[in-house]
Amino acid sequence: MAVPAAPAFGGAPAQPTMARAGMLLPLTGPQAPLGQALLQAGTMALFDETTNGVEFLPRDTGGTPAGAAAAARSAIAEGARALVGPLTSGEAAAVAPVARAAGVPLLAFTNDSQRAGEGVWVLGMTPEQQVRRVVAAAAQDGAQRFVLAAPANEFGRALATALREAVRDLGLPQPAVSLHPSNADLAMAASAARTASPQADALLLGETGERARRFAAAYVAERSAAPPAAEATDAPPQGPRVLGTALWLNDPSLRGDAALEGAWFPGPDANARARFEARYRDAFGETPPRIAAAAYDAAALAARALRSGVPVATITSQQSFAGADGPVRLLPGGQTLRGLAIYALSPAGDAVLVDPAPEPAATGL
Repeated sequence: MAVPAAPAFGGAPAQPTMARAGMLLPLTGPQAPLGQALLQAGTMALFDETTNGVEFLPRDTGGTPAGAAAAARSAIAEGARALVGPLTSGEAAAVAPVARAAGVPLLAFTNDSQRAGEGVWVLGMTPEQQVRRVVAAAAQDGAQRFVLAAPANEFGRALATALREAVRDLGLPQPAVSLHPSNADLAMAASAARTASPQADALLLGETGERARRFAAAYVAERSAAPPAAEATDAPPQGPRVLGTALWLNDPSLRGDAALEGAWFPGPDANARARFEARYRDAFGETPPRIAAAAYDAAALAARALRSGVPVATITSQQSFAGADGPVRLLPGGQTLRGLAIYALSPAGDAVLVDPAPEPAATGL
């Protein structure tokens, strides 16, 4: 399932006989092993979508924005009518103007929704997609008042923006937001979050791993130790439901903590992901990295559009695409909708399915 080597530079490029898509990947440098895995995922997608009429042109970004822009120009000069990749937000920002100037759609692997726009889609699982899904599920379960506790970094700020937009669109009260330094004392951070919204029905926690476990334990202890008069009379009697992010999936450090038992978080469709991983292992003898799913989806959508002659912007207008992490839908203007499942942490710390991934038929999934 190997992709032929990219043609050597120099001389007039041959006229393409097939529809071409450029794959912008870090094939050299520190990220080269990941780039190879992404290339393999894209190759698998190409074989799944078509065996003739479409070819991919792998181009090395070197893992830098300048390298990504140069790779995009090279692929376009060779006749690429779509671009798959690059890997990071910074690289996507550098490639986007090159793609738009050439009128070539770009399907990037990043999960930074700020890179999305006219002619540019991001295929990573964004914080906005995750927050909207888990907030909608919690609201359907009765939660109305949300509080966010997260590090004061780019991820935490993205969660805050997404939470404000999600509750606004659901017609719920604006949430409390408690951001703390990344190295903050977790007991103090938990106390600040509880104080910010003692009436909260749901706590969205932007921490991961051991820090998430310690924060949740401190939050519960803080609430239990508070005098009854300190808590609002209409506060949830059992405390707010804890909500997490897709980073919690298969995280062994979350196991065995009573404070996280029953916590909800969004994640990919388990069946779709299992099928993708099994097929990837059969083809390449190894387990794919998480982001390989974004590479597969981007490559498959590009190949399908080129094969059918339908613009990328409308390729899923009639039916969502069955992606490696579940259903995906691209909207004109650069928005990507994903159907995400909801999981709960069992007493043993395992992820238990609460709500399957829906079809992404409406904005926000």
